[in-house]
Amino acid sequence: MSMQPLAERLRPKSLDEYIGQKHLVGAKAILRQTIESGRIPSMILWGPPGVGKTTLASIISQQQDRPFYSLSAINSGVKDIRDAIEKAKNTRFFNQANPIMFIDEIHRFSKSQQDSLLGAVEKGVITLIGATTENPSFEVISPLLSRCQVYVLKPLAKDDLDKLLQRALKTDVELKQINIKVKESEAMFRYSGGDARKLLNIIELVINSSTTKSITITNKKVEAILQENIAVYDKNGEMHYDVISAFIKSIRGGDPNAAVYWLARMLEGGEDIKFITRRLVILAAEDIGLANPNALLLANTCFDAIHKIGMPEGRIILSECAIYLATSPKSNSAYEAINQAMAEVKNSGDLPVPLHLRNAPTKLMKELGYGAEYKYSHGYKGNFAEQDFLPEKIKTMKLYNPQNNPQEESIRARLVSWWKKKYGY
Repeated sequence: MSMQPLAERLRPKSLDEYIGQKHLVGAKAILRQTIESGRIPSMILWGPPGVGKTTLASIISQQQDRPFYSLSAINSGVKDIRDAIEKAKNTRFFNQANPIMFIDEIHRFSKSQQDSLLGAVEKGVITLIGATTENPSFEVISPLLSRCQVYVLKPLAKDDLDKLLQRALKTDVELKQINIKVKESEAMFRYSGGDARKLLNIIELVINSSTTKSITITNKKVEAILQENIAVYDKNGEMHYDVISAFIKSIRGGDPNAAVYWLARMLEGGEDIKFITRRLVILAAEDIGLANPNALLLANTCFDAIHKIGMPEGRIILSECAIYLATSPKSNSAYEAINQAMAEVKNSGDLPVPLHLRNAPTKLMKELGYGAEYKYSHGYKGNFAEQDFLPEKIKTMKLYNPQNNPQEESIRARLVSWWKKKYGY
């Protein structure tokens, strides 16, 4: 049996073999047209693990017949980058296209490491393709980001996963030697989470667990095998998203013990502390919100402190923030309000701004009634004057609903005193 993993044996060699990302590489899609034209810009491929970032970079290099240099941000320093750039210079011949330098997990590069790439990208010594699971707006320095096209890759859909499964069963030399019957595939697809590599690892794990040359795959069998072999299943750190999910859900659920446990798991596993802290800032607004507005202030302070302190002392700051957020009262009213508001905008379109709320910088606008009936709140008792602020069509709509916690109960009382028709019960 081959020592090469199934995911490597099935790695696509061309765009026609590539599964998923139709919005980028499907027929007439923008990135496919760019690749086929031969004019490849430096780019950042942003998406979750196992969606084909590394494979796509390799295909671009092969299709363009360009030299390909690959570095991992986890174990490469400035010296490695400079050495690779020097090699790229030496292997480039007159009128030949730029070599491609692929950097996996570019978000883990420090500012100085990213700076060392900038000159080579600017001068056209290399065409940079960076892969990241993190938002490049936060993790890639502005001068480098401004010289790169960002392409967003999505988790594989169910149809894509099924296509990948069928390809594995029908084309892999080793799998064809086994009588494999897929009775149920739902568990495999669910556990893969849209990650092609994960799916192929699961298939391989299920097959390797059998002592016979005839296997029937069922949901129950897949679940049982994964429960027993979780360490093998996650040997490449693929639980990154599962652990951060457990961490966030523990804080949302008010369990400080679970919160610090999952935090410790991430820190021991070498997780990027900036990634953890950004999630805490998001959670403070999304899940605690107006029940305790100080939570967002503390989370943002944690974010600033982490950038100044780093590890190992940063673990104490993260622990304090995680425990504070876990033990704080919770509300997602602000999250729900903006979601409902954006849904309404998509549904009703650009409704006209009421005349009394419009700006009136010219005489004509004043004659048309712009701003004429506006009531200046500070000129009324209690600094409040009841009037309509929403477009006429939706003027009675209530998008913000205070939740049952002490902070928002006081907000509710204030709103009832102001807006008896809307918030009176």
